[in-house]
Amino acid sequence: MSAAVERRLASFRAARGSVSASPRPAEPPGKAAAPEAAEGQRAAAAGPCGGPQARPGGAAAAPVWARPLLLKVLLWAVLLALFAELELGLPYFVLSLLYWMYAGTRGPADRRRGELSAYSVFNPGCAAIAGTLTAEQLERELHYRPAAGR
Repeated sequence: MSAAVERRLASFRAARGSVSASPRPAEPPGKAAAPEAAEGQRAAAAGPCGGPQARPGGAAAAPVWARPLLLKVLLWAVLLALFAELELGLPYFVLSLLYWMYAGTRGPADRRRGELSAYSVFNPGCAAIAGTLTAEQLERELHYRPAAGR
């Protein structure tokens, strides 16, 4: 870094009271030749609030405008405002909810191998998942009988 930047950094540290923080070591001569590239890399690594972004695997975060879920939500909100102006906001909202329910359900082909369904009639041998309340268990509990096998 240049001497002017070092002086500004030292005065900033002194003003913040973090004099105990160790200064950065001087960069090798080859690195000092391209300060613009180093500044660009630091700016790209900075998070939305200016701090460094920690990403597993060293992958850079996608820009906010490139996230598909955010774009879909923004498009939905704009369309909702448009349909509200046309006095069709409620039907648009209801149809959106119905679509989200349809899109959020998985078909049987999407189930992983060995994964049980919440509905026991769709499982091999009508096997129930853990925590399922059966009619026999409900009868036992209503009649205050001890559970079998306990």
